[in-house]
Amino acid sequence: MIPLLVCDDSSMARKQVLRTLPSEWQVSVTQACNGREGKVALLDLTMPVMDGYQVLSAVQEEGIDTQIIVISGDVQEEAVRRTRELGARAFLKKPFDPEQLRNLLNELQLLDNGQAASAAEPPPAPLVTFRDAFRETVNVSMGYAAALIAKVLDVFVHLPIPHVNILEAGELQMLLADAHRARQLTAICQSYIGSGIAGEALLMFYDSEVADIAQLMEQGTDPYQEMEVLIDLSSVLIGACLSSIADQLDVFFSVGHPQVLGEHTTIDELIGLNQQRWKKTQAVEISYSLEEQNIHFDLLLLFTEESMTLLEQKLTYLMS
Repeated sequence: MIPLLVCDDSSMARKQVLRTLPSEWQVSVTQACNGREGKVALLDLTMPVMDGYQVLSAVQEEGIDTQIIVISGDVQEEAVRRTRELGARAFLKKPFDPEQLRNLLNELQLLDNGQAASAAEPPPAPLVTFRDAFRETVNVSMGYAAALIAKVLDVFVHLPIPHVNILEAGELQMLLADAHRARQLTAICQSYIGSGIAGEALLMFYDSEVADIAQLMEQGTDPYQEMEVLIDLSSVLIGACLSSIADQLDVFFSVGHPQVLGEHTTIDELIGLNQQRWKKTQAVEISYSLEEQNIHFDLLLLFTEESMTLLEQKLTYLMS
């Protein structure tokens, strides 16, 4: 049998990969949650401890003879190019179906291992929690949003591991205040609702970086133009994230018009204006940064407490 390592920090992603493996593929499967745990065959990019790029670099530097297929939600064209440059045989975009993986394995001649095809014993599926399943859903959505931003701004977007937590209003206030205290922010909010799920997306820009963003979009430095740039960028980023989440959960979101909240105000004032909206919430935090630019912006997806039951039901179906 061919030794196969499925390397992804998400147990949800590993489970999805395992159940798409062709039954006749004669492999001995090992699972890993970061890039230090072994030689790889199916590799995620965004992982803690040692990410996919570092794994590819190490394999290339040490001259290890292995077949590497990258499976990632980071679908930026530059991400694909960099992984191929580092020696990956192929790039498979999340989410994918079993037939896509089968076709790719056939194309790479990895299914033909000189043995008669027979049903292989399925590997044990990892335990998947609601938090991990939701984080993987968000991970895919933020990758598609980053790909759009990369095209709009002609930059490479560094993707983090998203933070997913259930927060009370006071906890959310402390989180935001500690992270952004004493820094001036411009925040743009869009509400969303559909299929029993509702919430608000909050995109926060540091005022010191707004002019740099406008220049990347080849706009002037007039304050009105800068605000229009931020609203346009917010619509692209928030819309792409929500669209991908909706597709994965098989729901439809109606998204409200972008609203500028607390323009040129501190985060404490911003929280005070909106504290009644943020009660107990399923909070998702994503911090984007642009390569070779001193530009960072934070996206918060705040799902209402009433939405959590349906979110759990939808994710339970995905995990089954």
